[in-house]
Amino acid sequence: MPGEDPLSVLLRSKREITRFQILVEVAEHQPAIRQQEIAAKMGVTPQAVSEYIRELAEDGYVSAYGRGRYEVTKEGIEWVLTNAEVLENYARHVTRDVIQKVRVWPAIAAGPLKAGDQVGVYMQGGWLYASKEEQSAMGEVIADADTGQDVGIARLAGLIDHTEGTVHVLKVPRIERGGSRKVDLDGLRSVLAGVGLVGIAGLEASVALAAVGRRPDISFGSREGVIEAAFHGVECAILIVDEEFTDFLKRLESAGLNYTIHDLILP
Repeated sequence: MPGEDPLSVLLRSKREITRFQILVEVAEHQPAIRQQEIAAKMGVTPQAVSEYIRELAEDGYVSAYGRGRYEVTKEGIEWVLTNAEVLENYARHVTRDVIQKVRVWPAIAAGPLKAGDQVGVYMQGGWLYASKEEQSAMGEVIADADTGQDVGIARLAGLIDHTEGTVHVLKVPRIERGGSRKVDLDGLRSVLAGVGLVGIAGLEASVALAAVGRRPDISFGSREGVIEAAFHGVECAILIVDEEFTDFLKRLESAGLNYTIHDLILP
């Protein structure tokens, strides 16, 4: 209908959203379109996909030039872009305007707070804190809290200012290659003096850490634990046996975290 909200049309009509999805699939895989693959992906029959493509061709959104060979027309691209923009704007509205209003963020009260107070939210030691001082991220207290208590913050707006921590990666040889006896303990102590959290991966790593008089903060699941802590701004170290060293570096790369490799293996 003329003047009808395009978002309402797209979301209300299963037919329209299916047409949109199929046109996107055609655009992604053109010119050779396998209707059975599209049907399996979308949970409809190949006959239904064929019928939708025929309709799209009649509407001028798809051109066919041979059996199973299709291309999205200029009009089809414009239709996809228009609807994609509608969906994007709707998603942005939901995440920024709706969810932010109803979501409550837990923080530690840096001082006595009252319900309704406007507070600044910041990260310290890997935890969120709320204080009456203005910060780059501001929110509203939902209930009274004393200093050190957990407090709920609603309507959080702005960016929480924090810097991700660096992960210090220390390779420990397997027992066949000397184990903890081949670790430079003085160098290990030096590295660990500047980190807030230490994880271990492997028995040899546990023994090496014990040899310098320090207990691990994380003993199991330390790879992901160290990564999570670094995301929260904590400077971390992990002692990891050499056969798992390369895979862990790949995980750090995929996470986009800064890391430093310390070669403490004695000759």
